[in-house]
Order: sequence, then C-alpha cells, then structure tokens
Amino acid sequence: MVTDASNPESQVIVRAVGLTKEFRDFWNRPKAKAVNDIDFDVKEGEIFGLLGPNGSGKSTTVKMLLGLLYPTGGNLSVFGKSPQDVKTKQMLGYLPEETYLYKYLTAYETLDFFGALFNLSAAERKSRAEQLLDMVGLSHAKNRPVGEFSKGMARRIGLAQAMINDPALLILDEPTSGLDPVGCREVKDLILHLKKRGKTVIVTSHLLSDVEDVCDRVVILYGGKIRAEGTLDKLLTVSETSRITMPSLSAEHTEKVLKLLRENLSGEEFKIDHPRKTLEDFFLDVICKARSESLETFGVVSGGHIANYLGTEENAKSDKVLESLIKKDELPVQKAAVETAAPLVADAAKLEKLTAEEPVKKTEEAVKVETPAEVQAKLDEANEKLKKFLSK
Repeated sequence: MVTDASNPESQVIVRAVGLTKEFRDFWNRPKAKAVNDIDFDVKEGEIFGLLGPNGSGKSTTVKMLLGLLYPTGGNLSVFGKSPQDVKTKQMLGYLPEETYLYKYLTAYETLDFFGALFNLSAAERKSRAEQLLDMVGLSHAKNRPVGEFSKGMARRIGLAQAMINDPALLILDEPTSGLDPVGCREVKDLILHLKKRGKTVIVTSHLLSDVEDVCDRVVILYGGKIRAEGTLDKLLTVSETSRITMPSLSAEHTEKVLKLLRENLSGEEFKIDHPRKTLEDFFLDVICKARSESLETFGVVSGGHIANYLGTEENAKSDKVLESLIKKDELPVQKAAVETAAPLVADAAKLEKLTAEEPVKKTEEAVKVETPAEVQAKLDEANEKLKKFLSK
C-alpha cells in the first residue's frame, strides 16, 4: 500500500468496524459470540498487539483477518479489500500457534515448497531460502527433515516460511513459544527490524514481556469485546508517581536528598532504591559473556551424553530394590496363585515317582495308591481352577 502523508486514511492496513463473529449449532441457533462488535485499526509500519486470555476472541479475529472465517456482522478490510481476496493473501505472512509442516521435507525443501506457492522463480526461492535459514540460525540443519526438529527449531523454520514471500503484513501467533531466551531475543529483534523496513506486524502472545518489548499499540480482549486499547506508554505509565534515575549516591548525598524530600513532601511515603535489570537481560548478558570467552558447553550444542543414572550399576541397584519389594510384600494375586499351585506341585512329584518305580504288586496296599491317570486327571482339574482364578 502506498503511503500518502496528506491522507491518513491510506495508512490504514487493517480496519475493523463492528466486527462480529457468532458461531451457531446444527439448527442455526446461536451457540457462542466469539467476537462481539469490536472496532480497531492497524496502521502501516506499526507493531500491533492482540492480547487476551484463552477464549477471548484472539484466534477468531486472526482467522477472519486471514480469510479463513467469515464475519457474521460488521466490516473487515485488509489493504482496503476483503480478506478473501487472492491478491490480499499474497501480501500476508502467517505463523500459526502450532507449527504444521511436512515432516519428511528438509528445512530447505520446506522453504522452497512455500516459495513455489507464491510463484517465485527457482533462483529467487534458492536465494531467499538460504538467507532465511541463515537468519533463523538453521543453515547447519537445512538438509535435515523438519520432523526431527525440536519445538524451538520448528518455530524458527515456521517463522522463516512466514516471510518467504516478503509480506507487507505479518501475523505472528505466539512467535516466541518454545524458544529459549536467546531465540526469543532474536525474534523480537527481527520484528523490530521489520518495522524499520516499513512492514506491519500483528502479534498475539501470552508472554506479555515479549509484547511490551516490541509493540507500539495493543488491544486487550475479554469475552469478545475490547476492554482496553492504546499505546504502551499511555497504558503503562503511572502518572501518580515519579522516578528519578541518577548515578549511585554516597551515604552523605543520599541523606541530603532524603532530608530535602522530607521537607517538601510533608509526610508522604516515598522510597529510594536501585533500578533492576530484567531476568532476560541478565541471562543474555551472562550467555554473551560466556560466548565471547569461547567457553565450552555441554548442553544442547554437544549433546549425546547419557545420564549416569542410566548406567548398568544403577540398573542393578534398581533390580535389587524391586526384588526386595516383591519378597517383602507379595501381592494378593501372587499369594493366591502360589496357594493354588501347591497341590499341583505335590501331585506332579507323586506322578513322577510312580512312573519311575517298578510296577507295583497288586496288594491291598498297592491298590490304595492312585494310578498315573487319576493323578493326571486331578492335575488337569487343578490347572483349570488356576486358570479361572487368574482370569478374574
């Protein structure tokens, strides 16, 4: 879109007026009003945050911007046209919350495939794919199938595919999800760089610190309605209090400042403290220092180490513990099985003894001894009882 300074209307990339989306059931009865009569504009070169808890209408709004859902009320335009317009879609880049990629394609083939969807020439696809892979830090893995990627790596290649067509409007849904702090900073720096190039970015995220770092203006949704909107300076500035930042003061100078404040504030509460870094900034400072010193790492860079507790010694200990537990406290089923099988063992021993001895003389004593067939019948009967018991 061509920007005309004399016509502010031409600078609007996205415009929603009375935008409404109501879902209905099979009988066309109203089921849920996901988006309820909202108005907002997104201007060219702006980083716009679309915020809200789960179920607030963010995803529904994004799907309408992409032309995947039709509004049931109001008007929605992207680049002055309907979101369903094919030419409008060519100017969009989208990173979904969950990265859906063809897992058997390599990283390079993935970008080449999406580039072909935008009718880019083979030479242009090759050039852009290599640049994007280098930008997201995956040049070393360009020939690996994306199905082998971790979630963080998948997010990186997903971000690359969203920019293969050099979009004028980029919609990023949870762009830093699954990334480590270094990756999060790189993505935020990239978003700020896109803004410098005049790109327009819409960001949805639950990580509010990320939104605060990059967004110019935000809209907060709840229940399908806009509950707050404006620039971050306007929304976050606490005008009722003041903060003075200066070099660290000596005890003598601090006492003078406190005395002056007490005289002028007439009993109102105040405090003097030291500013703090964010944990993210401190973390990145530590990592950058370690990298500058070329320190060796045994984390994800090297990998391949098997944890000591998986060694054979620990496995043997585990087996001993398991054996002692079984001996100490047999399960009821085990006890019942042993008790049922005991007569079977005795009868089997008797059968073995009879078959091994010489034929017994037909005396009254010998007649009292059970024949092998009788013992076998009892053994079969006991075996059936055991099967029925164990099948319960």
